[in-house]
Order: sequence, then structure tokens, then C-alpha cells
Amino acid sequence: MQIPSRFTIAIHIMTAIDTFQNDYKVTSDFLAGSINVNPVIIRRTMQALKGAGLIEVRRGTGGMEIARPMKQITLLDIFNAVEPLENGQLFHFHENPNTACPVGRNIHAGLDDKLFSIQAAMEDKMKSITLEEVIRDTQSFIARENN
Repeated sequence: MQIPSRFTIAIHIMTAIDTFQNDYKVTSDFLAGSINVNPVIIRRTMQALKGAGLIEVRRGTGGMEIARPMKQITLLDIFNAVEPLENGQLFHFHENPNTACPVGRNIHAGLDDKLFSIQAAMEDKMKSITLEEVIRDTQSFIARENN
């Protein structure tokens, strides 16, 4: 299983907003150049981030900014904004295991709690990492390049 790139694109968008907002007009075209994807993907991701209250987009003059203090935005907040889970579940269980089969009849009982535990651990870890940490670390690497 691989989490789609919308999640990392969203983190990249927010990091670039913070890094460049004082020097450039940060637009979807600007971000598309940094991320190296189509501006349509950027606009869709920005829409999701805006809908979740994580960024503010200025009409007319353009540009955007992060809507909340970065230490209050976790990776889970960003993930939930751009990767909404169907029924709140990370793992999609196949719909109709064969109840005539002993495995099919009991697979949910043997596996569901384990999958919920895995999801809870992932969410707990994502809650513990803030956007502020990601931006700080990224800017540290940028500073090293410039020395």
C-alpha cells in the first residue's frame, strides 16, 4: 500500500508558503514549479487545505498564507485534509468474504482489531509531528546548502 502523493504535495505546499511568502507571490503556478507537477494538482490540493482551514488564499492580488500557527498543525491534520478516509478507515476490507469458507467466515474477527491498531499507531505518530518541525528541518537543510 502506498499513500497517494497528495499528502506530501500538501506538506510541500505549506513549507513553500512559509519559506517564500516574504520574497515571492506564492501562487499555484509558483508552487507547481517547486513541486514539479501540473498547477491543476496544486489548485485541487490548495482547495482541500483551504477547506480544512489550514491555508488562506487571497483572491485578486494572489498569494496565500498558513492560516494557523504551524506548531498547531500536525501531519494528521494535513493528511485528513487531503486524504479523507472512507468511513474513517485507512484499510479497505474486501466486501464479501465467502461465509461458506472457515477463513472467509472468520477473517474479520482475526484481522479487524489488528488493522485498527495499525491505523491508530500511524495516526498517533502523525499527531506528534507538527508542520513547524517539518519546516524547521527543511530550512535547516536549505541553510546547509547555502554555506
